[in-house]
Amino acid sequence: MTTIESPATEAPAPRAIPVVRRMSDRVFRGILIAGGLAAFVILSGIFGYLAKSSAPVLKAFGFEFFTGSIWYSGDGLLASEGSVDPAQFGLLPMLWGSLLIAFVAVAIALPLAVGVALAVTYLIPKKLALPLTIFIDLVAAIPSIVFGLWGFYVLMPHGALWAQWLNTNLSWVPFFQVEFPAFEQSPFMAGMVLAIMITPIIAAVAREIFGQVPRDLITGAQALGASRWTLIRDVVLPFGRGGIIGGAMLGLGRALGETIAVFFVLQLFTEGVNWFHILESSGGSVASLIVSRFGEAQPLELSALFGAGLALFLITLLANAGATAIVAATTRKRK
Repeated sequence: MTTIESPATEAPAPRAIPVVRRMSDRVFRGILIAGGLAAFVILSGIFGYLAKSSAPVLKAFGFEFFTGSIWYSGDGLLASEGSVDPAQFGLLPMLWGSLLIAFVAVAIALPLAVGVALAVTYLIPKKLALPLTIFIDLVAAIPSIVFGLWGFYVLMPHGALWAQWLNTNLSWVPFFQVEFPAFEQSPFMAGMVLAIMITPIIAAVAREIFGQVPRDLITGAQALGASRWTLIRDVVLPFGRGGIIGGAMLGLGRALGETIAVFFVLQLFTEGVNWFHILESSGGSVASLIVSRFGEAQPLELSALFGAGLALFLITLLANAGATAIVAATTRKRK
């Protein structure tokens, strides 16, 4: 008589696999940890120095420093110090101008960068895609002063005509209204220069994301008879949506901190806020304010400029942190 044994009800204990790190692994791990800690220490040091240097003006003006709309150095003293021409520092026009210019740049660069990334990945032959990719990556290495000079001498005469055309034909849109017909040094012009500067950044991120679309999704769509445009619209773009947003946020952070290129093509206006009129030949940005006033600033205004740098540092840090969070969340969803 054959006896049938009942199957075991308990799973065997998992076997412990010892991990022995070699010296090279430990050295590499130490280098990575040291690099990460060094970046954190450097950023913390920058933040501390800016906060300490801007403390006098923040103590004198309080939150009004960020909400005021007049930047006037006067005689370099406060009214409480017996000044007959007291200084007044309000950063709101520059903060808003930095955001406005950066959003104009992203609005122009994002469709261009996504189109370039799609073309390089799916549309043009590989023999042409490689030189185009190298060219786009080289554009990102051009110094900003070169973009500024190019924008001032080459782009501005043509851009003024484009801005005039927008004002003539689309003046019913509040963005394209102007009070005075001068179109040269405007947020629109600065946004176009920045758009060319940040397009390679957004295109590089989008290109990497589009290249990670699973092959089975592509072949499955093609087997169902999807055209190339349908494949891009229904498969590639939904898959890479998070990467596109992350690249746009990285480009936004780059645009917020740009100095020299904006300084050449933007007419600095330190009284009043140019809210939405992107074609007005006036405006401001935090970076251009700092570079224009730093050389002749008295101690109080110098503290105010450090406060402006602190505000720009925090805004750029938040933009980059948001981009990192979006890309990480998209990666987790795909997994």
